Amino acid sequence: MNIGAFFDIDGTLVRPPSLEKRFLRYLRWRGDIGWTNFAHCAGPLLRETSRGILGSEWNGLECAAANCKTYLTGVPTAAMDAWLGWLARHPVERVPEALRRMEWHAQQGHRIFLLSGTLKPLAEAVARLMPLEVEVCATELECENGRYTGRVRGEAVCGPAKARAMERMAAEFSPDLARSYAYGDSFADRWMLMRVGHPAVVQLSGKNSWRLERLARKRGWPVLRWSAEAGVARRIQHRDTEFAEEHRENSRIPAAQVKCR
Repeated sequence: MNIGAFFDIDGTLVRPPSLEKRFLRYLRWRGDIGWTNFAHCAGPLLRETSRGILGSEWNGLECAAANCKTYLTGVPTAAMDAWLGWLARHPVERVPEALRRMEWHAQQGHRIFLLSGTLKPLAEAVARLMPLEVEVCATELECENGRYTGRVRGEAVCGPAKARAMERMAAEFSPDLARSYAYGDSFADRWMLMRVGHPAVVQLSGKNSWRLERLARKRGWPVLRWSAEAGVARRIQHRDTEFAEEHRENSRIPAAQVKCR
């Protein structure tokens, strides 16, 4: 168990769209967020982008967005509970090749980690679907009086923060990072991949990162071309319709019933 296998979630273990995009679609259906929420996010997102461009840890809009969660300001945490209940009954589409690779690591006695910039409750929902024991590290949000404040607790697990999270996991669980494995699909995952002795780039069909693939060729990393099943987007849209029908009645949870995690 002194070897770890670190898996990104969105685009590596779970097919597109991302878990957070699915959650946002649900919030818009509930009426918990509107265009004003995203307008409020414009300023902080611009500041995150500017700070990244001027600093030494610029990883593109992906990490800027991961650090900017102001669009969730005022959203009840009960909305997350309702969405997690739906995911428990309708599991997200996982990439078969990723699951087989995860099973192989388990057979070798490796400890498995899910490392993602997505919201922690969403990452934990995916972890519960796994037939194997996994550890989760993902982005946490602050909440007050049963509602999200729109602020990230600590730092978003994206870009260089993923490498720092791996250091903390190594201190807690003792995997030897020099002998460990990592799988990522985004250019922002390069920090995670560079931190282990056995990195692998994942390229799902229809979702490729040419910058990451170019870096992989330069460093001699293997590129795993895994399939994204055709018709996934159509099936997700159909399931969103099912969700709306299932929760049409009593979809609103009174604020008095909301409790902070």
